[in-house]
Amino acid sequence: MTTILFVCVHNAGRSQLAAGLAAARAGSDVTIVSAGTEPDAAVSQTVLASLAEIGIDRSDQVPQLLTDELAARADVIVALKPGLDLPAHDRVDVWPLPDPASWDVEGIRPLRDHIDSLVADLLAVTSRTR
Repeated sequence: MTTILFVCVHNAGRSQLAAGLAAARAGSDVTIVSAGTEPDAAVSQTVLASLAEIGIDRSDQVPQLLTDELAARADVIVALKPGLDLPAHDRVDVWPLPDPASWDVEGIRPLRDHIDSLVADLLAVTSRTR
């Protein structure tokens, strides 16, 4: 079993997009988790709407705090912003992505599609290294 942890600041936008897309693509041998260094109270409604329009329901998600214990359980940590304060880890990938906090659904679609291609590549590499 491989665990991938997606991390951004608020665990309301980028990391939720990535986790939703990865969970939809991943097989049963991959666990997908997301967290934030300063989590918001709720996932962005725009992010949820963007995922819903491609058939992914993440309405049950609640932003969670990144902890050392959560990071230790991950095989890969994907930071969706450079410079995040992350626990030490053997494998950290950094995807420098813009913060979609004030974007509408139309504006977020290109970011969602870009993250989806990054997720597909990550899952392909991860499946080859297991």
